[in-house]
Amino acid sequence: MRRVVVLGVTILLGCAAYQRGEGLDPATLPSALRPDYELFAQRCSRCHSLSRPLNTRISSDDHWRVYVARMRRMPGSGISPDDVPGLLRFLNWYSAARRSPDGGVGGTR
Repeated sequence: MRRVVVLGVTILLGCAAYQRGEGLDPATLPSALRPDYELFAQRCSRCHSLSRPLNTRISSDDHWRVYVARMRRMPGSGISPDDVPGLLRFLNWYSAARRSPDGGVGGTR
């Protein structure tokens, strides 16, 4: 019985994480953006869940630039100056896709 309860709780927690937007399925992204998403996932998950930037209300390129610059200064972020263009490309695309009428982002999890 205990195993059934543990399994049930595990499934429920997994569903909750899926609903929060912990990440994306890279296969659903345009192929040109997959490396940028992988960079985003590697760097941003060092300090916080991916849902934090994915679910933010930031929508302007300038605001993303400020956000990434601030995150880059965080100890342990691992974000180098060379990473910034790829991160901005993905984040700008993602926020524009979310604003589109159809939600434009497949595979959000």
